[in-house]
Amino acid sequence: MKQAAQPHSENSVELRYVGGTLELRGLTDEQVTSTGLELPWDKRSNCHRTPAYVYAALVRHLVREQIAFTDRARDYQELELSWQSQREPRPYQREALQAWLGERGRGIVVLPTGAGKTQVALMAIADRQRSALVVVPTLDLVRQWYDQLRESFAIEVGIVGGGDYSMHPITVTTYDSAHLHAERFGDQFGLVVFDEVHHLPSASYQLAAKLSLAPYRLGLTATPERVDGQEALLDELLGPIVYRKQIVEFAGEYLADYDIESISVELSSDEREQYEQARATYLAFVRQQGIRLGGPSGWNDFVRRAARSTEGRRAFVAYRRQKTLAVAAASKLNALDELLHRHRADRCLIFTLDNATAYAISRRCLVPIITHHTKVKERSQILERFASGRYGTVVTSKVLNEGVDVPDANVAIIVSGTGSVREHVQRLGRILRPRQDKRAILYEIVTARTSEQSTSERRREHSAYRSQPC
Repeated sequence: MKQAAQPHSENSVELRYVGGTLELRGLTDEQVTSTGLELPWDKRSNCHRTPAYVYAALVRHLVREQIAFTDRARDYQELELSWQSQREPRPYQREALQAWLGERGRGIVVLPTGAGKTQVALMAIADRQRSALVVVPTLDLVRQWYDQLRESFAIEVGIVGGGDYSMHPITVTTYDSAHLHAERFGDQFGLVVFDEVHHLPSASYQLAAKLSLAPYRLGLTATPERVDGQEALLDELLGPIVYRKQIVEFAGEYLADYDIESISVELSSDEREQYEQARATYLAFVRQQGIRLGGPSGWNDFVRRAARSTEGRRAFVAYRRQKTLAVAAASKLNALDELLHRHRADRCLIFTLDNATAYAISRRCLVPIITHHTKVKERSQILERFASGRYGTVVTSKVLNEGVDVPDANVAIIVSGTGSVREHVQRLGRILRPRQDKRAILYEIVTARTSEQSTSERRREHSAYRSQPC
């Protein structure tokens, strides 16, 4: 409910929340300057107006300077949550919470996949006792958080996304829904949790943070870094990284010990000939156009120019052909057959770059598949059967990379993937949930003397791999 933060007087400052912004009335020019904040004048409304996320800094300044103000902006509640089901926090989870509280409840916690980031967020919600919004990238994660919150606090939990729109003091939503609806409910939550927070800096998703006035903000991720460098925006939107631990610090204690093995395979003579021809066509066009593929806009530049001519379209087809030959070589599937036979008694996850390769493996090896096309009920059934041991192997493209709580698997096989460090670390994290005497293993099958070699090198630039043999 909206409350007066200071006794109202005739000359006091007034704050209101309107459509994702703060309206401020009653500030003198001198007071505006003293805040050090961007508070532009809106002559249409005859007031100062600023994005809602400035709320906490502004209120702190007004209190510190003893400037009387009436707060008609906040509409979130103070709750009386009590734990109904709580796991004993691990020492580092307590440390992470204290580090976050030390930054006035603003900042980012970086923990490996499987280390219990969700538990840190639940502890933060219980500590702050404010209406809370949890923002996640997928509907699978909406369901997981919904179940966790209900179990932990025995309360009704709202959902916004996937056709649902039910608001409660504790609500879970997707990034897609959050940025679309933020101006409608940005005043209703005192704490916002951004799971997999590396998604937040994208141009549209930023609005989920900017249009919210929540003074308490928590970001969770295993890998905050982005290829475009936009993770720098997180400090402004949420606060700094307040706590960080790497996979290598937890392996063998809070996460399973693991090994990594890279398997190099060769193209057949026919595949090699096709690969070299296609790559020559592709690279000739790149050189002729003076495109710098290593630059920040190299790929987009190539796509734009390729669309303008017959020669360019031929180069694009050649690029796709050489890529397909490298990521789906026949020898890769032979190597996969051998690995599945070797680990026939284990729980194996197979990852691919694309759906086509995943479906080909599913048909060849007669194993269930999960892609973004897989219906929710079917996906849940596959994971349940994998958990029970009825299925020993599941193949997927990218659906299981992020966030989803995959049951106990101990073998991951990377048939193909991007050069993203984050993707590779996330895939490793899927098999690191601890179990007594467990030792996980990740295999990476790479086609020798192709562009896959440099892709593999890029995605292994993380401490989780540097201590491992190549």
